[in-house]
Amino acid sequence: MQIDKFNIDENNRVFIIAELSANHNGSLDVAIETIRAAKRAGADCIKLQTYTADTITIDSDKDDFVINDTIWEGRKLYDLYQEAFTPWEWHEALFKAAEQEGLICFSSPFDKTAVDFLENLQTPAYKIASFEITDIPLIEYVASKQKPVIISTGIATEEDITLALDACYRMGNRDIALLKCTSSYPAPIEEANLIMVQDLAKRFNVIGGLSDHTLGSTAPVVATVFGAKIIEKHFILDRSIGGPDASFSMNEAEFTQMVKAVREAEKAIGQVDYQLTEKQAKGKDFSRSLYVVEDVKAGEEISEKNIKSIRPGFGLHPKYYSELLGKQVKTNLYKGDRLNLNDVEL
Repeated sequence: MQIDKFNIDENNRVFIIAELSANHNGSLDVAIETIRAAKRAGADCIKLQTYTADTITIDSDKDDFVINDTIWEGRKLYDLYQEAFTPWEWHEALFKAAEQEGLICFSSPFDKTAVDFLENLQTPAYKIASFEITDIPLIEYVASKQKPVIISTGIATEEDITLALDACYRMGNRDIALLKCTSSYPAPIEEANLIMVQDLAKRFNVIGGLSDHTLGSTAPVVATVFGAKIIEKHFILDRSIGGPDASFSMNEAEFTQMVKAVREAEKAIGQVDYQLTEKQAKGKDFSRSLYVVEDVKAGEEISEKNIKSIRPGFGLHPKYYSELLGKQVKTNLYKGDRLNLNDVEL
């Protein structure tokens, strides 16, 4: 999967996305400074959301359109999205700011008009948000643009995932990543279920990753160990500016620490290799080997009293210990001598 200049298949680094979401708090200047901060924090990409309240819902007072059991308790969907959306007239400036910072920029569209709008901005990829995974017509339209499609699975059953993938395949698009996501804000760490990162990639033969709403860096680091190639995390300049997503977003210092931890996890994973590095081989000096621990005259027998397996590791391999017991030595040996097969009558 190639997203702009980042090849996720070939790059040994996790593709780290800073999600801007509503964290501009209605200010273009804040949005641009957030992009700059994301670059300083080590992100590879800044992701936007492209919708208006009218493209994502309707203005209704009916109970169905009032939010329950979340941090947005009691709010109307329309009012929340009216507060949270990123004005479309900002997008060109945000894409340009990202380019100036050397960051990749793309977005989550929430209807076909948003897709058309993002095509005009030459977006390099698309993200399908968790709650849109059941919007098959939208997914088909996105996939038809023949650009990489990243899909969050926060509310998805296995059937939902299959239907979404099939929608992409019908459009001839197999350039897909699935992100494990827990659609709770913030998400409890015990519900992260990060082993799914590995399973999503294997079961559906796609790139696996994580869209994370937990607090802290633990989930991204564990996801990296489970093979995540993409990690997305909400990013904010300062939670004190407020906004609908502030409580579960990372600030610059926290995001920087997360990136550092993920990069260290990448290095720690390594590869399957039973060859020793130069440093590991040097450590062999402190391993066990066979040494003479009491003087032995030529013709005397080797016994448990005059040889031992001890540190350091410059002598004979301890695997010969039992074989050598009872054998005669050819020459005088002295305490501290390395035992050698040439010294023994075999």
